[in-house]
Amino acid sequence: MWGEHSTLNRALRTRPVESAVDLSIDLPEPLHTIAEHVASEIRSALKNGGGRVGVAYSGGVDSSVLAALVARAVGRDHTLLLLGESASLARREHAFAMRQATQLGLRVVMVETHELNDQDYVANSVNRCYFCKDELFTRIDESVARRHQLAVVAYGENADDSRRPDRPGGRAAREHRVLYPLALAGATKSDVRALAREFNLVSANKPAAPCLASRIPHGEPVTAEKLRAVDEAEDAVLQAGFSDCRVRHHGAIARIEVPSEEFELILDETRRHDLIAAVKAAGFTHVTLDMNGIQSGAFTLSILNSGARRG
Repeated sequence: MWGEHSTLNRALRTRPVESAVDLSIDLPEPLHTIAEHVASEIRSALKNGGGRVGVAYSGGVDSSVLAALVARAVGRDHTLLLLGESASLARREHAFAMRQATQLGLRVVMVETHELNDQDYVANSVNRCYFCKDELFTRIDESVARRHQLAVVAYGENADDSRRPDRPGGRAAREHRVLYPLALAGATKSDVRALAREFNLVSANKPAAPCLASRIPHGEPVTAEKLRAVDEAEDAVLQAGFSDCRVRHHGAIARIEVPSEEFELILDETRRHDLIAAVKAAGFTHVTLDMNGIQSGAFTLSILNSGARRG
């Protein structure tokens, strides 16, 4: 039965929030060096020390660690979390982000974005993430920075992401003069996870959760209806007991990716029957399981790697 298998995602969403993060803890080397590097970048950007730091925030481990380090450097009163709100944000991710913000002890400001009004975003090229980040940072520039006295905005790109070809959002950050102190400090994904564990963040072991638009094949238009269908279908997969998932949208077909070590869960007939019914209720006609398991950047990397081989 579904209830027999607790999942990390469900546990993260439902267990009581731990005590507030202690930002003053002693960090081991080299994590202390990373924290000091981030603090130096932020303080230098503030110059005369006035204003607040806005952290582009999702509730994921990267932005949560950055938020903790920024608040450690300049104080909670001078740190503001900026959460983009749109159809591409899964409801479960919004709920988790608010929970993580509570543990951090930081205020969240919702930034309404309208990337579905941008035809470049809707066209869903391999650069879709650029247009998404450009929309977010534009909205922050226009409607948030002045209202909340933001002197600088930072986002949680890490050093590993900086080297990936499927992360064009970094270009938007640079165009909008958004800081990326984790990457500049040389903080890898492993470093970020280690920092999250030191701070005892609830996001420390949270699986990566790219936006819902990443489930739609490039070249197929992004629509609110598709995003809703993916959101509801992924909720169903997680409720069935899987620890992580992607539901790739192929028109009438939902291609489900889950960790390969959890394939055995689908052998339970009742679980499988109920999952198929729930995914179909989300708007799909056919439900399939990808035997490759869960894959990060599956759509984008396949195109970029193909181009590199041709070159």
